[in-house]
Amino acid sequence: MDKNARIYVAGHRGMVGSAIVRELNRQGYHEIITRTHRELDLTRQEAVEAFFAAEKPEYVFLAAARVGGIEANESALADFMYDNMILEMNVIHAAWKNGVKKLEFLGSSCIYPKLAPQPMKESCLLTGSLEPTNEAYALAKISGLKYCEYLNRQYGTDYISVMPTNLYGPNDNYHPTHSHVLPALIRRFHEAKEQGLPSVTCWGDGSPYREFLYVDDLADLCVFLMNNYSGNETVNAGTGKELTIRELTETVARIIGYTGEILWDPSKPNGTPRKLLDISKATALGWHYRTELEDGIRLAYEDFLHNPVRAER
Repeated sequence: MDKNARIYVAGHRGMVGSAIVRELNRQGYHEIITRTHRELDLTRQEAVEAFFAAEKPEYVFLAAARVGGIEANESALADFMYDNMILEMNVIHAAWKNGVKKLEFLGSSCIYPKLAPQPMKESCLLTGSLEPTNEAYALAKISGLKYCEYLNRQYGTDYISVMPTNLYGPNDNYHPTHSHVLPALIRRFHEAKEQGLPSVTCWGDGSPYREFLYVDDLADLCVFLMNNYSGNETVNAGTGKELTIRELTETVARIIGYTGEILWDPSKPNGTPRKLLDISKATALGWHYRTELEDGIRLAYEDFLHNPVRAER
């Protein structure tokens, strides 16, 4: 990408989109195009097509999505599928119609089968059943990356996709019921510490394994891939390291300074037992993550403490 290229970042107010904007600014890209949801509703096809026709971006980072944890996904399956599928189809299709040079689609590791061999390679896509609690979201993301692939094959476009592991960091969503596990734990233990609660109860039994990537490291990879990778197969984004939810929970509590008891509610779902990504493709291209988990959690907690509006949503 030329430093003066017109670059549209869809979802620039979200955790991933805002990190991509920070990374683009850091690397000296000058023409970054953004729109808030109020300015441009990506689920409205006519509005999206009018935007692309007027702005003519040369490159697109598609980071906009409706996201949430297990409870949010389970309670709004239809909404998660519809909103994500229609917004990504609108953006990708408008990009193709308006001659965008390159598009990068951001997905999620939940696209892979629930019981996929570990670590999960990009090639294991569509080889088994999905995790039921976020199947709707996963199906929408699979559709987006496949649409990019099909445009490449039919029309010779240069559209790529990236599948991150669990993300965290600045501008995360700390909502008590609609957030992902790590930001939810940050908020829960912070409030328990502030209120002097003797115990905190967490979902499941703490046995599932999870991998976590600091969002600024993902943004670094996103810009790197836009400049260094073309291909139909997606690229996994992670650290290649995992820990149990129990270990994560204990780590968050320690960093925040909560000293009460941690209890578990096995009547609540655990989700996928293990979700470790094979990141050999990204590393072979020359990329490596920079932020270790404990350092990243401290940075995320600082973000939580200094962003009261984000903490309340």
